[in-house]
Amino acid sequence: MNPIASPILSSGPLGFPWATMDPFLFCVHHVDGYPRGNGQYGPAASLAGRNIGQDFNGIDSWNMYHGERVPGFPGHPHRGFETVTIVRSGLIDHADSLGAAARFGAGDAQWLTAGRGIVHSEMFPLLKTEEDNPLELFQIWLNLPARSKMVEPHFTMLWSEDMPRQVVASANGARTEVQCVAGQLANESTNLTPLAPPPNSWAAADDSDVAIWVITMEPGAQWTLPPARNAQTKRALYYFDGDGATIGGHAIGTRSVNDVRADAPLLLQNGAKPAQFLILQGRPIGERVVQAGPFVMNSEQEIRQAHADYQQTGFGGWPWQDSAPVHGDDPTRFARHVDGLVERRER
Repeated sequence: MNPIASPILSSGPLGFPWATMDPFLFCVHHVDGYPRGNGQYGPAASLAGRNIGQDFNGIDSWNMYHGERVPGFPGHPHRGFETVTIVRSGLIDHADSLGAAARFGAGDAQWLTAGRGIVHSEMFPLLKTEEDNPLELFQIWLNLPARSKMVEPHFTMLWSEDMPRQVVASANGARTEVQCVAGQLANESTNLTPLAPPPNSWAAADDSDVAIWVITMEPGAQWTLPPARNAQTKRALYYFDGDGATIGGHAIGTRSVNDVRADAPLLLQNGAKPAQFLILQGRPIGERVVQAGPFVMNSEQEIRQAHADYQQTGFGGWPWQDSAPVHGDDPTRFARHVDGLVERRER
């Protein structure tokens, strides 16, 4: 008898950033054990020995990244793609060249369509001065097709309270929790309809089959991932925490990325420890990708034009007093949209 064919098409270790496939461009998982804050939104710790402005070495299990006094990423440009930022713990302060601003965390996701060009900052304010300020987030870059590269930028907040989640119990009582950031998810035990993506996103196309799901499993839990809706869909499963999980009875390595079949149900079984997974899927855009840092286009000429446009226009300028705005002491989550609408969510 022939052995059962593996649903795992390829597998490899998680690097930095995580490997992705079309239509995704980039995925990074930031986990920083920030200490107490110093009352000015930075760490109450010495910055000696850090490469300030380019601190990615993980000294004491945290980074300043491009921040000088506050951790994070001061104002920088993008064109031609989208960023999806999911904050699992801690806070991010967003500001952009459109005049939009936000403070978000606690499971929120921000979806930013850069389109023809935007400048934004992403700072990690350390508000707590009497206890540590741990931060965990995913940032995912989703490509735009050629027809949408130069659309108007768009800022969207997906609040945690509104985002679909479901907890499913296995026969043994062990639970699986599914967070649906994007993509319809339906099988015999799960039925989740996502919040709407931005209007010009590849995810907004009916046949794109884009999905972003975060899965948390208790020891011994099992859950079936339903097949994709489109025959061309590609699917990647990132196993970033746990030990001993299997897909369709085939073992997967801890801290691994696994390209898996998308055309059939996949039984995910957890081992003896809690486990966490990120699933990214979508129909490939199938166009040439030319990337130069923060610009992702279809040709070298378009990249040169992006640099020229940014130098000449600043993608709309920067309406903030400094390159790394922080939004004060109040921990309330909020978003101030370009049209003046203000949303507030209690922490």
